[in-house]
Amino acid sequence: MPVRGLTILVAADDGDRLHAALSFAAAGAARGDRVRLHLHELAVGLLRPPIRAPADADRARTGIPMLAELLEEVLALGVAVSVCQSGLALYEIDLATLDHRIEAQGPVGLLAAAGDDRLMIF
Repeated sequence: MPVRGLTILVAADDGDRLHAALSFAAAGAARGDRVRLHLHELAVGLLRPPIRAPADADRARTGIPMLAELLEEVLALGVAVSVCQSGLALYEIDLATLDHRIEAQGPVGLLAAAGDDRLMIF
């Protein structure tokens, strides 16, 4: 029986929600699961420098990875990270300015790639 993967969709301009989504993506990838993470529209703005979440200072103080660190960890673990083309346009972000491991993808492409994967929405 084929193994189902995990597709995580972040649809809000909320750094702490993105941190939670990245945490689940990292956990799945560390388990050996196939994981993809997609930032939809407003969530794309969270990738503008500096990449940070409201609770990052508390995280740093307690040894929990901050948002930018967790994003790098997820990319290093091989999670397929994509961003909404509309979100790029909305925030006037050039894809070339983002990490080269992040790709642009629309809803149709994301759903086609997800197939039978489980879906989590943050």
